[in-house]
Amino acid sequence: MTAVLDALLTALGRECVRIGSDIPDRNFGDASGARQHAPLALLLPRSTEEVSRCLAICHAHGHRVVPQGGMTGLAGGANPQENEIALSLERMTGVEEIDRDSATLTALAGTPLAVIQSAAEEAGFLCGIDLGARGTCTIGGNVATNAGGNQVLRYGMTRRNVLGLEVVLADGRVLRSLNKMMKNNAGYDWTQLFIGSEGTLGIVTRVVLALHPSPKGLTSALCAVDSFGDALAVLRRFDSRFPGRLLVFEAMWREYMDVAIDRSRLTQPFADRHEITLLIEAAMGEDPGAEDAFGEALAEFIDDGVLKDALVAQSGNDRKKFWAYREANYEFGRVLPEGSHFDVSIPLSRMAEAVDLLRQRCARWPNATLIVFGHVADSNIHLSLCDESYDDAVGRAMNEVVYGVVAEVSGTVSAEHGIGVLKRPYLGMSRTEAELDLMRTLKHALDPKGILNPGRVLAPA
Repeated sequence: MTAVLDALLTALGRECVRIGSDIPDRNFGDASGARQHAPLALLLPRSTEEVSRCLAICHAHGHRVVPQGGMTGLAGGANPQENEIALSLERMTGVEEIDRDSATLTALAGTPLAVIQSAAEEAGFLCGIDLGARGTCTIGGNVATNAGGNQVLRYGMTRRNVLGLEVVLADGRVLRSLNKMMKNNAGYDWTQLFIGSEGTLGIVTRVVLALHPSPKGLTSALCAVDSFGDALAVLRRFDSRFPGRLLVFEAMWREYMDVAIDRSRLTQPFADRHEITLLIEAAMGEDPGAEDAFGEALAEFIDDGVLKDALVAQSGNDRKKFWAYREANYEFGRVLPEGSHFDVSIPLSRMAEAVDLLRQRCARWPNATLIVFGHVADSNIHLSLCDESYDDAVGRAMNEVVYGVVAEVSGTVSAEHGIGVLKRPYLGMSRTEAELDLMRTLKHALDPKGILNPGRVLAPA
């Protein structure tokens, strides 16, 4: 081990290589709560060339490397394992270019998402990726996990927003396709391999994003429905009446709202509590009558019985109040006991069935709190199951129950936070053995020594 550290120190110096007590605690683990461990060393490259040098040295010595971004991941993928070297991109930040004619933005991988969003907005555009962790997550991490978030309904996952990448392979070779074109069919689109690969195939160092026109006439509403079938009816009818206008369609089931109101002390929005509370946002355009049309549609849905109640934001403060319900989950850790947390996708046709099954099967923990919420229109829901008696054994049992339901309804164990180490035992519930074999083939082809994020996504060879 001293040989690889000596080589790294000689090539990069102590400014870029930290050891022992010089390694900050924040690099010991991500936000997942998975077991943390101090890395053998922390590498802090300032350029793609230095990333290449780091990996070439680690590859030559056969030493394992864990890439790190904003450390907001929830699957334990950025947590160093014993004797692993952490490589953080925190110094590789900055928006390098906004090409207004091409409507693209090029940024270094360590750039926080919020910085990219602000730069796009200042240039008169919108970045289609938006997450609650926007202030700390990085664009490289978003690409590595194929992050989703609040605007997937309109703009898609991170994958749909990426036009080009620069990636450093395990042996230090640099792949560069900083493409700005929507159409480029010159052979294999290798960039797609690295989106969602969680640093197991290569390390993303630069990203080219497609930008979008800024939405006009943003209109928000908080709505109540008494069944998931009614929620779907609202989604389909609204999208049919105003094609392409919906930006956000978030759902919070009754247990979630009970916690938000009774424990987090948010104001009860409606006279009665309902099965599902919806947060809806649409870009209605600049037509002066568009916002009225939004309200008229909701009134019609109430008359038809698919909506039980609705509040339309009359100001920016109203919109913030509506979003406070959806973002209350970030504070639930203060008011709920420890538990297991899940990010899954369920076919919309089986969503109501899945929630019913979860309620039934989680009743084996009579004092547990099950909360369900999520983006819904893109099939993604988030689940938390919290109990005062929670420990590792209870957590494993909860995982088996929840992922069992997900598999039963033909869902997937990961919607937008990746696999990492925490979901690796359950990957076979969502992928066939043939698919897993293909993943192993790709991993071996690009990282034959298995030094990049070993044990994440796939079991170590």
